[in-house]
Amino acid sequence: MIKILILIAFGLIIYNMGKALFNLVSSKGSSKNLLKALALRVLFSVLLFCMILIAHFAGFIDPTGVSLNNQ
Repeated sequence: MIKILILIAFGLIIYNMGKALFNLVSSKGSSKNLLKALALRVLFSVLLFCMILIAHFAGFIDPTGVSLNNQ
């Protein structure tokens, strides 16, 4: 379940980045729409970071990577 929420959050971040890019290159887009899309991207990024931290400390997800143990 948490992995699906993380994927949805990534999708929302990518969508808002695309929306901001469209407003940037489009002559119809105003800077108000651009700033709103970028602000939402930052909001979703912060929420995703907090969600990953909470899921890690709650034990829903496990870290992977290089082990720090000397064997």
